[in-house]
Amino acid sequence: MKKQYRQTLLVTLIVVLGVLFDQVVKMLVVSHFDLYDDWAITPWFHICYILNDGMAFGMEWFNKLALTLFRIVAVGALGWYLHHLIWRKPARTSFIATIAFVTAGALGNILDCVFYGKLFQGGEWMYGKVVDMLYFPLIHDSAGNVLFFRPVFNVADSYITCAVIVILLFFVKDLNASLENKEE
Repeated sequence: MKKQYRQTLLVTLIVVLGVLFDQVVKMLVVSHFDLYDDWAITPWFHICYILNDGMAFGMEWFNKLALTLFRIVAVGALGWYLHHLIWRKPARTSFIATIAFVTAGALGNILDCVFYGKLFQGGEWMYGKVVDMLYFPLIHDSAGNVLFFRPVFNVADSYITCAVIVILLFFVKDLNASLENKEE
């Protein structure tokens, strides 16, 4: 089997299985928790069900429709970029896999925005809030207030964050080479 076909299969598996896992976790939380329920697994790890109207870690950007459309365009661009990395400007499989995790994370959150608003939140298509549930209150002050790490996030956010960190640590040369204008 040609390398490009193996890489395409790998990307497909990462994206499909990554999105599937993200959505299953979200469905389990939505179906077994009430909004704002907080279940302490350990003192430093909680499952805390919230709905996030913004981007990763609750950051807000313009309005909800603009954010959803931006996410859709970004996933389209990532799909094009993956195709480019596999077929036009061959890259290392590990770099391609890392970009696939970014794509899986973005696609998982898009599904929330596009469908959850209508199906589960009593709203409209394209205006859904993202289901977040992972909470790591690691450092507290003497009064018990969380000093570090306050954001509640989800599996899809984890894919994106971890993949970007891996790219910055291990794949900067690959990223720069893939973005050069000249064809090899």
